This record gives sequence, C-alpha cells and structure tokens, in this order.
Amino acid sequence: MSLRIVFMGTPDFAVPTLVEIVGRGHEVVAVYTRAPKPAGRRGLDLTPSAIEREARRFALPVLTPATLRTTEAADSARAHGADVAVVVAYGLILPKPILGACRLGAFNLHASLLPRWRGAAPINRAIMAGDVETGVMVMKMEEGLDTGPIAKEERVPIPFDVTAGDLHDRLARLGADLMVRALGALERGTLTLTAAVARGA
Repeated sequence: MSLRIVFMGTPDFAVPTLVEIVGRGHEVVAVYTRAPKPAGRRGLDLTPSAIEREARRFALPVLTPATLRTTEAADSARAHGADVAVVVAYGLILPKPILGACRLGAFNLHASLLPRWRGAAPINRAIMAGDVETGVMVMKMEEGLDTGPIAKEERVPIPFDVTAGDLHDRLARLGADLMVRALGALERGTLTLTAAVARGA
C-alpha cells in the first residue's frame, strides 16, 4: 500500500526527499514548486527550480502557482485527492484551506532543531552561532511559520570545521530518510506527535 502525496518544495535541499518518496513507491500526484526565475545576462532565460527539474525527470505533474491564497488554489489542492502533503523548503506560506486539503494533513521537513532557528537559512545560522549540534525535524503543519507538533527528529553534531554546504547535504539526506520513516508510520497508523517546545522555553 502507498500514500497519495502532494509534494511541495523548491531548492536542492528538497530533492533527496522527493527522490526517496518516489523510490519507496508512494504515488506523487502533484509537485508544487516556485516558478522558474529569470537567468542569464539579460534575464531572458528562465531557470526551473531543482525540484521542478527532478519532478520532470520522473514525469510528475508540476504546478507553479504565484500564491496559494485563492479559492482556485484551494479547489485545485483538494482535487488531487491526496492523503498527505509533504513540504520541504517550498517558499510559500500554506493558508488553512491548503493545510486542510489532504486527508491526513501536511508535514514539513525543517533543517534545525526547533524552536531554534525558525524560518530561513537555519543551517547557516546554526554554524554562525557556533552551535555544537543541529538536526532535522518532521512536523505536522499548522498555520504560522514552523509551528505544529513534532512527528520525528534526528540530531547530528556540528564539527568545528564543517562547511554550510557539507552540512546542507548531510541534513538533506538525513531529512529524506526521516520523512519517509514518518510517512511509513503515518501509513501504518503508528505515527505519534509531540507538542513543539515554545520559543524561549
């Protein structure tokens, strides 16, 4: 048995998770990503996101809406008939109708141990702050930025000489494994959620 999944992601960090999901036999019914960006000296060439390139390689349907805050976007999301949405560094806030479009909700992969380093660039911020460890978390999404109960987490030490690129690649691979384990537990009905720690706690 497999899950029907809507995948939402944009940069390189999200690619291992999409690859792992497809490799585990889940049915990816739609891939949402940010629209191609102008590139080249005159900005005339459009460069698709890393996730769009990967989705095309798997012949998956790709959507690049400018916003999800419309009735049309909510109707389209529900029409996929997906069990769950998987979100990895997508780049758009998901409003309540989108979060509720899938039967089992939406799950986000975040590249830090929350509540530390919510929002953008958590890997770089952890290194710049001299943190001795970091990790990845899968959380069930609620309205708001990086909020919601935690499904799974994995911690890793930060070597003193590590680069942001090396840590990015390690966490991307670790996060992909963590997400498919969370999806497997969700499919079996054994996934347990833990309340997130509030900022400053």
